[in-house]
Amino acid sequence: MYKLTLISLIFFLTTSSSYAYLGPGVGGGVIAATIGVIVAIIAALFGLIWFPIKKLLKKRKEEKKSTTKKVD
Repeated sequence: MYKLTLISLIFFLTTSSSYAYLGPGVGGGVIAATIGVIVAIIAALFGLIWFPIKKLLKKRKEEKKSTTKKVD
């Protein structure tokens, strides 16, 4: 186990040039994907929070209407 850890450490700490070119399209794609993930998380949280609150408010409003009709 010690040898595997040492070899992995040496492997990850050594650097070498890759001689690769990543064009501007890759950067735009990464930015678009990141924004997409963030928007999806926000939309999911919005759905989990807003719609139950909306249902509760509607239920409360209907109960209020029914109680006022009974009094009249």
